[in-house]
Amino acid sequence: MSTKGLLPQPITGEIDHLLATNDRARRNASTFRIIFGWVLLLTGTVFSIIRLLYAPARNDPLSNIPIDAAEILDKCRMLNVQPHTPANFYERKQSDRFQAGTNPTLITNATIWSGRLNGLEQFTGDVLLDGGIIRDIGDIDREFVARLDDLVTIDANGAWLSPGVVDMHSHLGVHSNPGLRGSSDGNSHHGPVLPWMRALDGLNTHDDAYRLSVSGGVTTALVLPGSANAIGGQGLLIKLRPTTERSPTAMTLENPYSTNTSEYDPLHGLRWRQMKHACGENPDRVYSGTRMDTTWAFRQAYDKARQIKNAQDAYCQKASTGKWDEIKDFPEDYQWEALVDVLRGRVKVHNHCYETVDLDDMVRITNEFKFSIAAFHHAHETYLVPSTLKSAYGHPPAVALFSTKARYKRESYRGSEFAPKILSENGLQVIMKSDHPVLDSRYLLYEAQIAHYFGLPPNLALAAVTSTPAEVIGEDHRIGFLKRGYDADVVLWDSHPLSLSATPKQVWIDGIPQIKVPHVVDKPAFLQNIPKTPDFEREARKTLEYDGLPPLLPNHTSEGTVVFTNVSHVYARKGDSIVEVLGLRRGHDNGIVQVQRGEIICMGEASTCLELNTTGKPTFVNLQGGSISPGLVTFGSNLGLEDIQGEPSTKDGLVPAPLISKVPAIVGGDGAIIRAADGLQFFTRHALLAYRSGITTGIVAPQSQGLLSGLSVAFSTGSEHRLKKGAVVQNVVAVHVAISHSDNLPSVSAQVAALRNLLLGNGEGELGYWFEKVTKGKLSLVVDVHSADAIASLIELKREIEGTTFHPLKLTLSGATESYLLPSEISDADIGVILRPIRSFPSSWEMKRISPGPPLSDDPSLARLTRFDVGWAALTAGISVSTEEVLALASVNVEKLLGVSGSQSGDLVATQSGGLLEFNSKVAAVISSRRGLVDIF
Repeated sequence: MSTKGLLPQPITGEIDHLLATNDRARRNASTFRIIFGWVLLLTGTVFSIIRLLYAPARNDPLSNIPIDAAEILDKCRMLNVQPHTPANFYERKQSDRFQAGTNPTLITNATIWSGRLNGLEQFTGDVLLDGGIIRDIGDIDREFVARLDDLVTIDANGAWLSPGVVDMHSHLGVHSNPGLRGSSDGNSHHGPVLPWMRALDGLNTHDDAYRLSVSGGVTTALVLPGSANAIGGQGLLIKLRPTTERSPTAMTLENPYSTNTSEYDPLHGLRWRQMKHACGENPDRVYSGTRMDTTWAFRQAYDKARQIKNAQDAYCQKASTGKWDEIKDFPEDYQWEALVDVLRGRVKVHNHCYETVDLDDMVRITNEFKFSIAAFHHAHETYLVPSTLKSAYGHPPAVALFSTKARYKRESYRGSEFAPKILSENGLQVIMKSDHPVLDSRYLLYEAQIAHYFGLPPNLALAAVTSTPAEVIGEDHRIGFLKRGYDADVVLWDSHPLSLSATPKQVWIDGIPQIKVPHVVDKPAFLQNIPKTPDFEREARKTLEYDGLPPLLPNHTSEGTVVFTNVSHVYARKGDSIVEVLGLRRGHDNGIVQVQRGEIICMGEASTCLELNTTGKPTFVNLQGGSISPGLVTFGSNLGLEDIQGEPSTKDGLVPAPLISKVPAIVGGDGAIIRAADGLQFFTRHALLAYRSGITTGIVAPQSQGLLSGLSVAFSTGSEHRLKKGAVVQNVVAVHVAISHSDNLPSVSAQVAALRNLLLGNGEGELGYWFEKVTKGKLSLVVDVHSADAIASLIELKREIEGTTFHPLKLTLSGATESYLLPSEISDADIGVILRPIRSFPSSWEMKRISPGPPLSDDPSLARLTRFDVGWAALTAGISVSTEEVLALASVNVEKLLGVSGSQSGDLVATQSGGLLEFNSKVAAVISSRRGLVDIF
């Protein structure tokens, strides 16, 4: 085989010269043989053979060229080639992911948000999906459409059409749901530095969450290894639709690995790879180290990769200049090749990193080793140090955030709802992500909606879950936009995507509709518009001024007279319901509500109320057409018993679990029952933020990992300490127990047997005293349970106990994921239900049978969003629900089911520019009759 054309010109020229020289040598040898005869000829021939076989000439260039020289030089040439879009990509008529038999689809009369022009382009038009791509958009070529066979036409009737949602931080398929031991593949614990691990090798195609995420509009996800390690391994981009092959490889978007082997193949598939890094508390905790240890692990790993890279570059330099005698084997290490590629700029690095010290460490490392970070993830303090991000090597990293989830560990304590707004104003790319299953990616769009509510411009908010993540992961040539030639990943929405409760009517992935029988709920017309959100400029400035921890106390507290003007509606408690007690046209500037010492003394027209005599100079608050409503109630999280979830010193802690271990005698032994009231923590940031959001009462039970939790308490979220007037709303609310499957607990049947024993009067001491109240119907029993089978056992147990005691048992189910399977049985047994969380998710086996329809909060940091949660539930219910009924869902209904009495004197919440449940409103004040004051924000 000729080497000409395969080797560099200097080498081919040298070979030609050598061949010419050898021709002259052969002619001279022939003359020599004639002169000296046959004997010398024989001697010369033997000598020549020995010379050729065993002693090559010292200056013979051909002798130093390896047989695979062409392959080596080609490998060298490829080392620094960057991932790129093929020049003819947009000439394609069919996607590489096209599934045979997919009908072309024409979507007409859509309001299109394309993602182009920084998210500002929107227009009315049509979209043609064919061959798995967007064949045309806008004014469609009707002649071409007419030639299509089996065309499906959908009239959008003006509905919003957007690119598919892109989740840039997910653990779909590696932290599978329902969570089981056999399907937990998110982290390897074999060392802090594992760049050779790959999410592809653990991707479970049977995760129940795929179809749920798709139903929320998610079409593409970056599946990352977990954050146990400094370098956790390589991520994987997947499309979420099922494939005919049913394999993990078939789900990949631009698979960077060769099709039929497991190696990375840059010669035939030069596509972006994704790499997971993590700094801070997680790797420190897993490997019992410090930030210094983790940072050194990074530097040591990158130094190893740099040495390999430098050796490869030196090798290729010599090979390209023909110095074959100075080199041997190509320097490479299969374990480290991915990290070497990071240094070559061919890998997108995704860095789990929260606070300033870690962000600064990573930025310095990027400059030391000369590589770029695609995005910092979680990144709770990035908004405080934008200049640090801008000093990173190559380009500033994007920032992938939660909207409000924070304070679950120390490094997230300064997280702010204003971070997306502040970062965007500093020119940094903002992305909202789920960290699925930390947040259910089905509701990733909700994160964008909340970011918009707190100040992120609408174009950037919607881009934060579509075009921006597509760009950051290197796939903006085919996903994240509605453009001709892009993948046919499209979502048709029932309302504007940034409006509360926006839900897909249909989702297409690769042109294939994903929802077989869409359930569509008619939405109010105003939801088709971009929500007008409140002005939070003052709050954002305060957040920066106080280094992420702005004061959360009211701006003013009045125990005198407060006059609320321009009030449109007033809702108040009446018995077990909510009623409207004042209703004026929105924007009517004569609606007045006059309050003295926390009590409403007058409401109606201005001329009526302002004639009343008041004590002192009144404080005026203009609600700008807003309303006054009952304060909401939060239940289900540990709000009031902890400040930072991951820090034991900031928590009340776990109560002794009698079925797991012996309860100490000093606590009360087997007759002990713990009261949450004794461990209440007031003035936590979680509680104060909830208070400022209209959630004025918290109900919390002691934290337990066993059957018996204890006695819950109702408290004011805005009080300074428990001795303040009205701080403790009700000292004992209910008895709480839990029935669940767990490695730490005996069987469910044993747990039910223990509960039966207590209800039959066999409890000791204080425990027996409180359970006697339960059996006599004087105190509610709240059972945290999810499984329909366990719920059925509780229904029978209730009948059994009532047949023995002849008293009705006040039983309420909390959690109750599978309760919808027993609706008539629960109703007939007169059992209350508190769905928790409100958006169902199959996180465990006993929650597997969720109701996938309109899905309260288990997270203290999310309690503040209760008003939007109940608003969302009402909008997606599919039935007509009044404002009064919706308000009752998170106030009087919860109080009744849990056993809070005397709620007629509950707090009221005043909102500006809209009602408590609306995106355009902002809490302006809390009116507290039980504390005799008004807190003005």
